[in-house]
Amino acid sequence: MNKNDQAFIAQKIRTQYMEQQPSELDALRELDAKVKRPANVFAYTFGGISAIVMGAGMSLVMTEIGAAIGLASAMAPGIVIGVVGMGMALVNYPIYKGILASRKAKYADQILALSEKIMNR
Repeated sequence: MNKNDQAFIAQKIRTQYMEQQPSELDALRELDAKVKRPANVFAYTFGGISAIVMGAGMSLVMTEIGAAIGLASAMAPGIVIGVVGMGMALVNYPIYKGILASRKAKYADQILALSEKIMNR
């Protein structure tokens, strides 16, 4: 390994231990995450719950779980529960887009001002 390679590796390791000052780009990334995080958390949580509800309906229809819990015929309740889960899954994306749009509108001025400041250096 030559001297230039050693110096490069040493500098790379050294930068990991130097105290970093938060930059405006870091602030912009943080602000962008602040906008998107609530919509993503909602979408993943609501989507997971809707998948569980739909799966519960499918389980009632396709297995003998209904008889085990005391239902004479689990077909009708299973179909209703499955359709409710599908409906929840269908409305998940429009709700996500609505949350994201409202968050973007709320923080647009701050993000645009900060990005303009970074780009015009």
